[in-house]
Order: sequence, then C-alpha cells, then structure tokens
Amino acid sequence: MKTMKALWNKLTRVRVGQLGLSLYALLATQMALAVNNLPGGPAVNQLDLHPPVTEIARDQRWLHYFMLVICLVIFLGVFGVMFYSIIKHRKSKGAKSANFHESTTVEIIWTIVPFVIVILMALPATKVVVAMKDTSAADLTIKATGIQWKWGYDYLKGEGEGIGFVSTLDATQRELSDAGKPAGDDYLLKVDHPLVVPVDKKIRIITTATDVIHAFMVPSFGIKQDAIPGFVRDTWFRAEKVGDYYGQCAELCGKEHAYMPIHVKVVSQADYTAWVDGEHKKLAALADDPAKVWTLPDLLARGEKVYAGNCAACHQANGKGAGPIKPLDGSPTVLDADKTKQIHTVLNGQNNGAMPSWKQLSDTELAAVITFTKNNWSNKTGQIVQPTEVAAARK
Repeated sequence: MKTMKALWNKLTRVRVGQLGLSLYALLATQMALAVNNLPGGPAVNQLDLHPPVTEIARDQRWLHYFMLVICLVIFLGVFGVMFYSIIKHRKSKGAKSANFHESTTVEIIWTIVPFVIVILMALPATKVVVAMKDTSAADLTIKATGIQWKWGYDYLKGEGEGIGFVSTLDATQRELSDAGKPAGDDYLLKVDHPLVVPVDKKIRIITTATDVIHAFMVPSFGIKQDAIPGFVRDTWFRAEKVGDYYGQCAELCGKEHAYMPIHVKVVSQADYTAWVDGEHKKLAALADDPAKVWTLPDLLARGEKVYAGNCAACHQANGKGAGPIKPLDGSPTVLDADKTKQIHTVLNGQNNGAMPSWKQLSDTELAAVITFTKNNWSNKTGQIVQPTEVAAARK
C-alpha cells in the first residue's frame, strides 16, 4: 500500500511539473507573440473605428455615433413602452383590454415620427456621401491598380507625374507567414514600396484592376473604393497629419488576399519634393535602351530579381508551383523553342486570370524574367529573349 502511495505521489509530481512546463511554454509563446497598437493601423483589441486623420473620416465617425444614438433611443423607447405595458397592464392586476378598431391620431403620429427620424438621418449622411464623391480640384492624381496580389501605383497628375512602381508585401513578412511565425506590430502590412503623398493636399485615387475585383481601403482616411477590371472608379483624401497609414485589399480576391496590404506614407511638402526628385533620378538611371542587346548573364541577374519580386509568391522560389499554380520547372511552354508562346502568356495572362497579365512590367523586365525561367532550375534551354521581342509582341 505504501509503495502504491509513493508511486502515486511521484506520478502526481511529474504531472504537476509537466503542467508547469506547459503553462510556462504557453506564457512564453504569448509573450513572444505580444503586439502593440500600430499607429495608422490596427490596434490591439480594437472595437472602435480607426482614429481619423481626414475630415471625411471624422464625419464618418460622427455619423456612426449619431446613428447609434438614434437607434439606441428608438430601442429604449419601443421596448420601454412594450415592457411597461406588459407589466403595468397584466391580467393578474385586473387589467382589461381596450376594444377599439382605429385611431386617426395614432396613425398620424406613427407616420410623422418615423418620417422625421429618416430625414434627421438622411440629411447629414447625404452631405457626407456627396463630399466623399467630390474628387474635383485634386492636387495630385494617382492610379492604384489591383494586381493579384499587389498594388501598382502611377502618378498621373501633379508633382511626381511620371513616377510608377509596384508595391508588394515585404519578403521577410511572407517568410514569417510561411514559417507560421507572426512577428511585429506591422505583421503582413509592411511593403517594399509604400505610396508616398504630401500632407494637407487633396489626393485623388483612381482605381482599376488587371484581373479580379480588388478594393483600395485605408480606414484612417475613411476611403474604400472597389478596383474593377475594365472600369475606372475614384475616391480622394486629404491627410492632415504626417505619418504611416495602413490598409488592405477589402475584396476577397483569391488565395493571396491576405498578402495584399496598402501602406501610405504621408510626409511634409519638403520631404515629398525631395522624394519626387530622388524617384525621378532613379527612373532615369534605370531607364533601359529599348534597342539594347543583352547578354545571357545580365538577363539572368536582372530576371532573378524580377522573379523574386513578382513571380515567386505563386510559383515558389524553386519554380515548382503549388496547388492549381502550374510549375515553371519543366513547363512545356517554358521549354518550347517558340519563345512567343511564353511571351504572350506573360503579357496577356491565361486561365481566366489565374495567371495574371504582367503588362505593367517593362519590356526589359519581362525579357529578363522569361530568360531567367528558361535557364533556371532544370530548364537549361540556352534561349535568350530580348526586349525588342517583347515590344513586338505587345503590338
């Protein structure tokens, strides 16, 4: 009996020790995953709307509270009268039902009161909606193109005209997600190239898409506009505070939907001018001679960068693809001696948008990435695609 009791005590101590270790591991994990509020982005345990930094966002927040107050008053009034009537005029207290068929006074009241309530709600709401749609007299016009799964930005009018780039989820963020190790307050919101705009300027955003429906949404600005293939929509904002503001694609656009963040960097006018000058210098330095004949090593080096930034998310770094995404390693189209087949696929896409069009990339970038896929992994074709061949296929 003593032996059994000693064994039981030993087992109990072991189990308690194991439980303690498990609780410690859980606590350590939670501490490692602890995050803080992200200024301009989501907050921990957030219940309210984002802090507004535009007039439109403030008006939306006021409307939100205003409508809640009206709904609360109606709720308390209706249910207050109902429960008062049930309790005060119950049968156990000897109450008897009234016997009448209609009351003109009551009908007038329950017609006029809801009408007044609707008008009180509609007037301020209409004012805000009209202001949201007024994209005239913009200081800066930017086209935001939704692409599975990234955003392309083109500065069309105003200071910075001619600048264009693609904004993609930061590679380290994707690696953390693939490894199942979320980290940082800006997890899945960090991008390689944020959208930069000046403070206190009216920014018009024109939205469209190349493949499926996306949506450009930045809660702190109070904007959300669908980006629809073949259509042009627009919205606007005027940020009143310098800082970083975050959003995401707000339409379910495919398997990478969660990896399509928006980062808008609002800077002072002086900093914006300096940024524009720097971007123009970069564009001038990167401008490629369309008639240049490239060597295979140069195309491979350039193509590797283009592939990592645009293609690896779907086709993987090893070119094996995943699920419905076809592999490039050993692909008949890639290995085909007729180079125009792959050129047209990359330019126009295929499979109803499963493979998106990449027309937004330059002729040199497309030539480089096609050459890279034709000569990487087990694909050793020795084929070279020149920018002039891509340019000819665009026509």
